[in-house]
Amino acid sequence: MKFSVSLPTGFEGVMYPVPFVDPADFVRMARLCEKLGYHSVWGNDHIQSQHYVRELYPESPPNFYELLTVLSFCAAATTTLEVGTALAVLPMRDPFWLAKTAATIDQLSNGRLILALGLGAYREEFAAWAPRLAAKAQRGEMMDEGLELMQRLFSERRVTHQGKYYAVKDIEMFPKPRREPFALWLGGHNKPTIERTARLATGWLPGWRPWPELAEWIKILKDRAAAFGRDPKEIEIAPQFSVTIAKTPEEAEKRYMASGLVAHRKSLAYTGRDLSKQVVANLVGSPDLIREKVAGLKAIGVDHACALMIPAESMAEFEDQVEWFAKTVIC
Repeated sequence: MKFSVSLPTGFEGVMYPVPFVDPADFVRMARLCEKLGYHSVWGNDHIQSQHYVRELYPESPPNFYELLTVLSFCAAATTTLEVGTALAVLPMRDPFWLAKTAATIDQLSNGRLILALGLGAYREEFAAWAPRLAAKAQRGEMMDEGLELMQRLFSERRVTHQGKYYAVKDIEMFPKPRREPFALWLGGHNKPTIERTARLATGWLPGWRPWPELAEWIKILKDRAAAFGRDPKEIEIAPQFSVTIAKTPEEAEKRYMASGLVAHRKSLAYTGRDLSKQVVANLVGSPDLIREKVAGLKAIGVDHACALMIPAESMAEFEDQVEWFAKTVIC
């Protein structure tokens, strides 16, 4: 199984204190993850703090770093480590410029970018970014139209598109991505995302779910991919989990439940996840327990424990968890 780490691009106040990360930490951690044998590093995509974070830190706005810029620096500082978006919020980005930026990074990194796209967890961010659109825009429609346009930009010589949300006229976008096929993934755990992934994506990056539910979604995705005439093995199954490793399962659970990540989970309660399962369904525990969990995830069809979220109170603690996990689980 592959393992990868989520860098704290947009997690200050969400699951880390404010301030938390120094800009130099991104490249330093990317180099460390490459050295330790991680497959890739990832980042999340936020432009401003959520309402609940503003209440928690009324005088300290968190630092949210632009995702693709951070990943380009990480790719430039490494040689084999892949870099990925977990997730880039397509409805809040222009599809042409997102495709152009992604293709450029993929070329400069020798095919090491994974572009995973999502709808965005917090509609309040979309409303703040585009108040004129927010009243009437359907982000799912924007997602579908944007994906169609990006696919054409990645593959066609010239593109003309006139849609509800986006338009281009006789435009050429070169260079195309270096990797073939380009690593275009989708994130989310709902039926529209499963359908989109089965049709066109090379990877699926959902958030954690209770394992029986996750196993059911994996089966549905593979069945739908086969129905579209695709080989289900072409789609990498890469859920995002949280990691808290300690000497005993009890200590790990205590540290996890005391972290800011728990408040973040509560803010996403609308997704329907059973929060009583968040410890058992994530990679929380002693090294032995986590290795058992990894074996269980592999058995239900997980290929990649992706963009691992590591709650911590300092970058030193974050780095310690990254090293401990690598030396006791990945080894």
